[in-house]
Amino acid sequence: MKSIQNCLWFDGQAREAAEFYCSVFPNSRITRVQYYPEGAPGPAGEVMYVEFTLDGREFAGLNGGPQFPHSEAVSFVVPVESDEENDRYYAALVAGGSERPCGWLKDRFGVSWQVVPVEADEWMRDPDPEKANRVFAAMLQMHGKLDIETLRKAYLG
Repeated sequence: MKSIQNCLWFDGQAREAAEFYCSVFPNSRITRVQYYPEGAPGPAGEVMYVEFTLDGREFAGLNGGPQFPHSEAVSFVVPVESDEENDRYYAALVAGGSERPCGWLKDRFGVSWQVVPVEADEWMRDPDPEKANRVFAAMLQMHGKLDIETLRKAYLG
């Protein structure tokens, strides 16, 4: 059995989005492009469906029209291990999009992402609730990219 696949609904931008995401993440590629046939609900010959792999995970993009825009109800978390990764992924994904609180962003296609340092996730799960709460409180004060050093200082008290 194939694994579960994420499918993102686009309004004519599925291939462009797939190409963009594949340029951002390593180990990524477009694996299939399917076009609307004659008599289908979409324009014949236009891209209907794109399958792609992002860092080893399977995704699909469907050009289904404008009726279902993306929302924050579905998002993707990018765990990063360094300031350099944090800066690179955040800058690439937010370009043409918009910043949100707590490391969240919307990319230029309206898809929501959160770029999160692996350390911050560990700190927020610390068995010492005071440490975890300080990290959480510091994160709540941030708009846009998370500042790893500020979070580290909050964790250490």
